[in-house]
Amino acid sequence: MDASDRDAIERVGSLVDPVRRSLYRLVVERGGGVGRDEAAAAVGISRALAAYHLDRLVDDGVLAARYERRGTRRGPGQGRPSKVYDRAPREVKVTLPPRDYEVPARLLARAFEASPDHPREALSRAARELGAEIGHEAANRAGRRASPRRRRECMFEVLSERGYEPFEDNGTIRLRNCPFDALAADHRELVCSMNLDVISAIADSLDADLDVALDPQPGRCCVAMREPRRRGR
Repeated sequence: MDASDRDAIERVGSLVDPVRRSLYRLVVERGGGVGRDEAAAAVGISRALAAYHLDRLVDDGVLAARYERRGTRRGPGQGRPSKVYDRAPREVKVTLPPRDYEVPARLLARAFEASPDHPREALSRAARELGAEIGHEAANRAGRRASPRRRRECMFEVLSERGYEPFEDNGTIRLRNCPFDALAADHRELVCSMNLDVISAIADSLDADLDVALDPQPGRCCVAMREPRRRGR
């Protein structure tokens, strides 16, 4: 589980408390701009307790706070702005095991926009472009003079970050999880080919010296990576 997964779980975990869950639901249902007095009255707790829980939800990234002036009075004597709460703009998603259907959705949309008459070829290009972007980013992380071992480590890191759960299996790198599992179940050839293009391009851009191929196994991602066979072996 990477840092982003832990962060999302912590954010959602803050809503386990029934008072905080009620406050969060109140803010969402009223479209934001909920003050402490209003929240306390709606949930049936003291203003001080409402302020405490609301601020904890802000600290956890579930709500966002701002200040605004309430009422119509202006000028001297209008009082200080009140602290009000809105739903945080950041999306929080938790899926176990990791799933990411936004990636194939964006790639498919890009492919059909680029070439509606030849979507499969366009999807392959889009997938390899995405993989190249990821691979170049990983290569920068590894450094210009990175050893082959370090490049393999970066390959593991980037695949882990994207939910593939890579592991070594007798010299072969396999992937315990498919982030696109439900989509692959209904459209296996299309999704597995796309997945192969993405991961192949990552390995190429990272110069990881791996042969990437489809090798389906039950309960695992269809892609596997091996060291290339050398002549004379």
